[in-house]
This record gives sequence, C-alpha cells and structure tokens, in this order.
Amino acid sequence: MSRKQNWFGVAGVGLAVAVAVIVLLPQAADGGGGRSMRGVVRIDGSSTVFPITEAVAEEFGAEYRRVRVTVGISGTGGGFKRFASGETDVSNASRPIRSKEMASAKSNGVEFVELPIAYDGLTVVVNKANDWCDTLTVEELRRIFLAGSTVKTWQDLRDGWPAEPVKIYSPGTDSGTFDYFKEVIAGKTGSVRSDMSVSEDDNILVRGVAGQKGAIGFFGCAYYFENSDKLKALSIENDSEAVHPTRETIESGQYAPFSRPLLIYVNAKSLDRPEVTAFVTFYLENAAELADEVGYVRLPQSLYDRVAANVAARRTGTQFLDDQNNKRHGPLTDIYR
Repeated sequence: MSRKQNWFGVAGVGLAVAVAVIVLLPQAADGGGGRSMRGVVRIDGSSTVFPITEAVAEEFGAEYRRVRVTVGISGTGGGFKRFASGETDVSNASRPIRSKEMASAKSNGVEFVELPIAYDGLTVVVNKANDWCDTLTVEELRRIFLAGSTVKTWQDLRDGWPAEPVKIYSPGTDSGTFDYFKEVIAGKTGSVRSDMSVSEDDNILVRGVAGQKGAIGFFGCAYYFENSDKLKALSIENDSEAVHPTRETIESGQYAPFSRPLLIYVNAKSLDRPEVTAFVTFYLENAAELADEVGYVRLPQSLYDRVAANVAARRTGTQFLDDQNNKRHGPLTDIYR
C-alpha cells in the first residue's frame, strides 16, 4: 500500500479515528538534536484537510519522535467547536471560520492564527456506469439538491435520460464541504433536501457512489483523484462554460463556483509551546509538496511566504470577514495579506 493510499484508508476508518504519531525534533540549538523535547499537538476538524495534515504528521514523525501528534476527523464544524473551547491546538478547516465560531472562541479566551495551506475543488461525482451525464449546470444541481426537489430519477432532470433512480450522497452537516456546497447551491436562506445519505467520512461517500448506478455525490477533489478508477467527475457549467475539475482549473479559479482554499487554524497560546511551533513551521515548509502528493493543489509560494510571516508576527483573527463580519469575496491572493 502506498503512503497516499494509507492516508485515505485511515480517514475511512470512521469518525472516532484519532491518529497518533510519535515524532522527534531534528537538529536543534540544544546540541541534542531536539531529542529532549516532548509534548502533544492536538488536531481535529475537516476530513477534506485530513490527508494533508496527516501527511505532514507522518513526515514530521520521522524527525520529531518524542512529540505526539493526534489528528481527528470530526468535520470542520465539529473541529471548530473543540478548537473554540481550547481542546485542540490546530483545527483543520475546509471553509473559513464563521463569525459565531469566532465569538465562541473569543468568549473562551482563544485567539488564533489563520493559515491557508492549499486549494481544493469541490467535485461532483457519479457512478462509472453513468454514461448519460458528463456535465451539469449550477441550476440543475439546484434542481437535484434543494429542498422540495421533484427530481427522483435522472429522467426528471433532462429529457432522454434514463428513469434511473437518483441516489444522493453528501457530507454531513458538520462538514465544511457541506457548508460550502449549501451556500453555493441554496444561498444563505435556502435549504437542501433531507433524503440524502450523509457521512462526515468521505470514503463512505466514495463507496456509496461507486456502488449504485444512479448515484451522485460531492467531496474534495483529492478523494476523487484518489478514486478516479471508481468514479466519474462531472464538468460544471457556470456562465455558459463547462469546466472540469483539474489542478489547473482549480488553481486558476476557472473551476467556479467550486474552487476554494483549505486552511488550518492555530491557537495563538499553543504557539508558545515549542512542539506546536515546530509542527506549524514544518507544516508550512512542506505543505506545497504534500498537498500535491495527496491530490490537492499547492498555493503560490508568495502566499506561503505571507502565511509564514503572519505566523511569525502572531497575526490573529480571520481575513475572510470584514469589520462588520461580512464575508469577503475574491481571489485568495487578494483576500489574504
């Protein structure tokens, strides 16, 4: 089994999984190679970001053997709940933090540093045996997924398509991927249909779509790239242009409206502990290569440099909300400073 396959396999064990990696600091100024350092780095959150963070933890563990790193996958929302209460040092997130989550953290005295670490393209997939659908419009996605949908079979969506029942697989409501998809499809006030099979574990969604001819689902692009032999990704038509999710279209933003940044959030007080600072520094030094390796898209080096400078300066708070807590929109290179 390849290391990449192992990361996705571990994520598929279930929601209770917490991967502990024993790690050892490399050469350090104390002359002992950092081997005297001990501690724990506690991480939880997004299953989408999990493969990158777990890859970093594995590489980190080859050098930092006496620092224990735990990585859980309770979903972006679930991770932020633990992070805001001070239970974790780092929170994986497939969407930016919300104003309510920030308020919860503030009430508990938790300040944080925000770190974009890669790009993702939320990917809509169907069963390999689906030979009638290669492209969907955003409006057709709304017809499938919105509450009150009358789409029961593929024939209901387009004339000439088969009367194959539509079976929908979706991330759970604690997932940042679900939140992002819901906002694009339903807007701030809309809702999605309730008769979907949901899971915070993306590997369960992969198996569900792969197992039913009429199935459709969505998750981060890395889970599609890893399972492209089992699934078919759809091109998404937006503004009359159908775009397929590739590393190039995701990085350029052409794959709209489903290109998005992936992030980690670090408790500012935790950065006072050398094992946490060592892990975050190691993360930033290796994020580009490991994001590519597990199927996501690296950021421009200029962005990693900005992130590193913000960590060094302990710049706290989010850059994805303005002073009135309204969401800021635009390319990541414009938003994140």
